[in-house]
Amino acid sequence: MKNIKYTDAPVSVERALERGEPVTDFLPTPDRLIRRQSKQKITIAIDSDALARYKAYAEENGGHYQTLIDNVLGSYAKHYL
Repeated sequence: MKNIKYTDAPVSVERALERGEPVTDFLPTPDRLIRRQSKQKITIAIDSDALARYKAYAEENGGHYQTLIDNVLGSYAKHYL
């Protein structure tokens, strides 16, 4: 593997960096990004077709199927129970 020295960047890159402007962080602080709720691990038997749908949906949308199932159960419980 070739060692890259970033100090040897082309002049065009150096000029672009000099003209660049810093971008302020627009995201909330990490403690506000993390959902702070207690979780309890359980074992559950779920219909294999339903599980396949949850996994496919989570994969297509960049999420985790267990989080998706937790959110669905939580929404149902808040609304109906």
